[in-house]
Amino acid sequence: MLGQGTGPRVLLKYLREAMAEPLGPQERLDRIVQQIAAAMGAQVCSVYVRRADDVLELFGTYGLKAEAVHLSQLRVGQGLVGTIAAAGRPLNLAEAEKHPAFAYLPETGEELYKSFLGVPMKRAGRALGVLVVQTTETKAYEEEDVEALETAAMVLSDLVASGDLKGLSQQGTELDQSGTVSLSGAKLAPGIGIGQVVLHEPRVVVEHLFGDDEETEMSRLAIAVQSVRASVDEMISRNFNRTDGADGDDHMEVLESYRMFANDRGWVRRIEAAISQGLTAEAATEKVSQENRSRLMRSSDPYLRERLTDLDDLSRRLMKQLMGDSATTGNEGESFVVVARTMGPAELLDYDNAKLRGLIIEEATVSSHVVIVARALGIAVVGQVSGFVARAENGDRVIVDGDDGVIHLRPPEDVNESYLERVKFRAKREARFDALRDKPAVTRDGVDIELLLNAGLTVDLAQLEHSGAAGIGLFRTELHFMIASRLPRVEEQTQFYKSVLDAAGGKPVTFRTLDIGGDKVLPYLRTVTEDNPALGWRAIRLAIDRPGLMRMQLRALLQASVGRQLKIKLPMVTMVTEIDNVRATLDKEIAAQKKFGHELPSEILLGSMIEVPTLMWQLDELMQRVDFVSVGTNDLFQFMAASDRSSSYLANRFNALSRPFLRALREIVRACERHNTPLQLCGELAGDTLSALALFGVGYRSISMPPTSIGPIKEMVRSMNMGVVTDTVNAAIDESIGGQTMTEVLRDLADHQGIPL
Repeated sequence: MLGQGTGPRVLLKYLREAMAEPLGPQERLDRIVQQIAAAMGAQVCSVYVRRADDVLELFGTYGLKAEAVHLSQLRVGQGLVGTIAAAGRPLNLAEAEKHPAFAYLPETGEELYKSFLGVPMKRAGRALGVLVVQTTETKAYEEEDVEALETAAMVLSDLVASGDLKGLSQQGTELDQSGTVSLSGAKLAPGIGIGQVVLHEPRVVVEHLFGDDEETEMSRLAIAVQSVRASVDEMISRNFNRTDGADGDDHMEVLESYRMFANDRGWVRRIEAAISQGLTAEAATEKVSQENRSRLMRSSDPYLRERLTDLDDLSRRLMKQLMGDSATTGNEGESFVVVARTMGPAELLDYDNAKLRGLIIEEATVSSHVVIVARALGIAVVGQVSGFVARAENGDRVIVDGDDGVIHLRPPEDVNESYLERVKFRAKREARFDALRDKPAVTRDGVDIELLLNAGLTVDLAQLEHSGAAGIGLFRTELHFMIASRLPRVEEQTQFYKSVLDAAGGKPVTFRTLDIGGDKVLPYLRTVTEDNPALGWRAIRLAIDRPGLMRMQLRALLQASVGRQLKIKLPMVTMVTEIDNVRATLDKEIAAQKKFGHELPSEILLGSMIEVPTLMWQLDELMQRVDFVSVGTNDLFQFMAASDRSSSYLANRFNALSRPFLRALREIVRACERHNTPLQLCGELAGDTLSALALFGVGYRSISMPPTSIGPIKEMVRSMNMGVVTDTVNAAIDESIGGQTMTEVLRDLADHQGIPL
């Protein structure tokens, strides 16, 4: 319990008095740690502040040796203090020395102390330092103590963020970071954006932490909450028709989910409880936001982590209302890039999209709500760049390269000029590809090639017409399930698939049945924890064991495709008997539709993906059971090479353009030719010009790829002579030419034939 019967409200009173006294920065800090130690009944209270070089420097202490201040240091991740800064979570230890991360600093004299409670001092989601209390006796602090210390840490983080402690650090070190920074992240949406940084979470210091009148603060909160809810309603109404019909469904589903959280009463009650402890409405909002983040960040559930983003988003909106601060929309007349730790989809729409060039977001994946909306708006996005928000400042020059997943903050002039040239080149290149949009993909010697599009959400379908693709060769149906908060009903699935077919405008669409499991988790569907999920209970394996789920999807696909061709392919097929199982289920659904007088598709084609190597020894049996086959090169290669494609250690060790793998792909072509079975291919190989050249050489004539690859591949197709490519590639596969690798052979072929890569 807190020392001397002190509660959080009394501790806030002590801190308020210390903040109001006319003291210098070091004296104020020393007074604060003394007050905290007294209130917590501790013999030691220490403050460690994070420097620009990621060193945690002891800035103030009560109880440890005074000469250790500004001399004792720990790197982020080192010792108990460094562990707290790295993880962003408290540590509550009855016996600190027994923790594996414990690091003894002899100059502090801390060997006398047993218990340890440390909490991060956070601002914009980043630990700016660590606040610690210690006692000589062995004890574990209670939840009330942790909460009180977190409140004190919030006060101290404001001191750091406001710059009051600048100049106290060791000579030659800084608390801020202002140099050039280049980082690599995840490629979430293509494009290049150049402009000034606009921090989505600007470093705003809450100037008034302590509330004088609880009733007044409660009233301020109620008015602000009502205003936020009204603004959310208005924003959703305003954006109902903001994007065209091709991406409106997912766009609005995401926003409606956001509105639900804005009306959550439990969130508001927690803020009211913090106000009753003596905080202002804005300080209480910040405190609850930090608590939500600490709690939900521990969850591995992707659905809960997406909810965390929505709650963060709403907290920022509420803070702006309480502090009279309108949303930042970028500098007048300047192009800008939004930089955020997390971000809800609604707030992206608050920005002026005419000037918005890119989005850098620390915590996001390709299926995150904000990324879905950003892609609909054509904005370049790079994600998974931990710590970037803390390095950037409003107005900094930044380059976001969504093509390569690279970010350059405060770039030197030569890098800036290089990217400006790339933007100009990209514009010319896009104009060249756009001119090919309506022209056929036919080689110089008259061979037709079918260039298809990969898609997974209605937001992708706008690219079908823009790219000039012949159709959709891979529609990933699981993405629609992954962004939903519950299992979509048959009627919802039917409407979704119908909208996909409508948007395709008569062009063929191949639907892949649910490929869930592994790294694709549905939060509302119980799965299993596996040591190697990529090789586990996923895709068709899960669907066969959950026949109700498979029947729902097949029924929806049948109903959506009335009077049109329905083309379905099955992922992760290992044995041909699995196709027999699905065929029987499909026949039952067809019979049920007929029984109840429902119309059927004009044609129903069932195909199998070849992703599992065992199918390579069942090719003839496979061709007898399916209407077409589709090669999935991503999984097929990683399984054949026993090489996890997400492993950074193996990323460049094994090459899919190797003779053994190309021979395997050629065997599939020959089996399809023997049985006159239509053949497609999808995967990363299809979207790369050099790899596509090899695929054409071994006999593939229908490939599916990302929309940005259609133009370059079509340009290459129209410049090549298929006869020459086929002869050269097959000769090189059968025997080494002068010791060259296949990559070298292909590049020489392109150079000699004038084929653009």
